[in-house]
Amino acid sequence: MPLNLSVRIDPHSGFCFGVIYAIQMAEDILDEQGYLYCLGDIVHNDEEVERLEKKGLRIICHQTLSELRGEKVLIRAHGEPPSTYQMALENNLTLIDASCPVVLKLQNRIKTSYDKKERIFIYGKHGHAEVQGLLGQTRGDAVVFENLDELLSHELPANITLYSQTTKSTNSFYRIKGELEGRGYQVSANDTICRQVSNRDLDLRRFAAEYDQIVFVSGTKSSNGKVLYQVCKDTNPQTHFISKVEEIDPAWFLPGQSVGICGATSTPMWLMENVRDALMSL
Repeated sequence: MPLNLSVRIDPHSGFCFGVIYAIQMAEDILDEQGYLYCLGDIVHNDEEVERLEKKGLRIICHQTLSELRGEKVLIRAHGEPPSTYQMALENNLTLIDASCPVVLKLQNRIKTSYDKKERIFIYGKHGHAEVQGLLGQTRGDAVVFENLDELLSHELPANITLYSQTTKSTNSFYRIKGELEGRGYQVSANDTICRQVSNRDLDLRRFAAEYDQIVFVSGTKSSNGKVLYQVCKDTNPQTHFISKVEEIDPAWFLPGQSVGICGATSTPMWLMENVRDALMSL
């Protein structure tokens, strides 16, 4: 018997402008020359990466980059450290730079702080592509930490220059700043969190509260996806995480329920539309 679900996609979900820009650049070159190298996953969404690979996108790592000569290589929205640009010069590579403007601005600010010999601490995920690019501005001298406990495990100077990966939670960032100041540290806090991401927090809370069930669609590698999924889950406990249509479980739903579909800034709209169509056919 059909479930007759009432299904709606969150109009604010889907790619942020940085990802749209990178994918548009990739597709334009793929249409021209039939293939393009991309340093790392163009977006943290396996379904979208697979779609672009079928069009000729070739995902490579830094090791492969060092062996390439005379090719075009896309730098994705996450940005890259200076060493990547140096290698491209040495190997006669043409870089198609789709680094997000928000990330580039952050890289420049960190470089300025580093040149002033400030002690830099970056709230971010170890090993994340964007964080590697930020660390590169300090020749690896900055300290990356994922939570307050990890930060406090370091020998901290009296004066701390605080930065954040662009997709971190604004609330968490200011909570860390407040905690440090409460312990007597002087904190120069640089709020470099992307507002297109942080504003989604409030939008998603409103959206998640309106439905019986929420289906959150995101790649498993997306940091932003993990944060936003938790936002939905905290607001509406009936929130289900999926990365592809096949993971939908009809047992989640009761006949006639309302279902909201939302996703990360790395989740393509076409994937959420496929999820909607699958739910409508249950």
